[in-house]
Amino acid sequence: MTRSPGLKKNRLSDPFRFDRDLLREAGATSWGGDLRLAGADEAGRGCLAGPLVAAAVVLDYRGAPFAGLERLTDSKLLTPETREILYGSVLRCAARVAWVACSPSTIDRVGLHRCNIDALGRSLDALYGEYRLAVVDGFDLKRPELRARAMIAADYRSGAVAAASIVAKVVRDRLMRTLASLHPEYGFDEHVGYGTKRHREALRRHGPCELHRLSFQGVGVGRLELWDD
Repeated sequence: MTRSPGLKKNRLSDPFRFDRDLLREAGATSWGGDLRLAGADEAGRGCLAGPLVAAAVVLDYRGAPFAGLERLTDSKLLTPETREILYGSVLRCAARVAWVACSPSTIDRVGLHRCNIDALGRSLDALYGEYRLAVVDGFDLKRPELRARAMIAADYRSGAVAAASIVAKVVRDRLMRTLASLHPEYGFDEHVGYGTKRHREALRRHGPCELHRLSFQGVGVGRLELWDD
């Protein structure tokens, strides 16, 4: 199989067929019923700085095929340039798109896992129930009213979840590049808050700022020595 332009890794399955199969299992058919599938995913869970962003996208399969989404897959498998292109295509093709952010201070106060679950749930809340079934990448939200099903690797398997992963990633990266001008010494425009060598060296020199997650290992003052050799 040849590699598609913009893909870091070959896509081995058809995410749109996967979604249609889920809708069929839920009782929907191509000749009747609700063919709207929602996907939810997050970006920034493992970052040392910046918000966690969760997004939800509804694809209405009555309107398939979706022009411009042929390369759709998990955002982590795409180049930044391809993510930006697909982001525009998702906004044009999706029936609904929503995203929410959780601040670093809230992550410190409440805890990463609880914030992650809450953000995914709030992103689906923002769709106002206008879908038949929702798929969430990896996490059981324990909220039956959302009609959400947790699936491992859903961002790779499901078209709707892949679309949500792209929205969450692009929105978060854009936020971090905008915030970078407030704290140029950290290089947020380059690493968008992840724990790269440059970011860790900047933390050693300058200490954390208000965008950092102080509860994360090695970020808070007095714990930076954990990165020393």
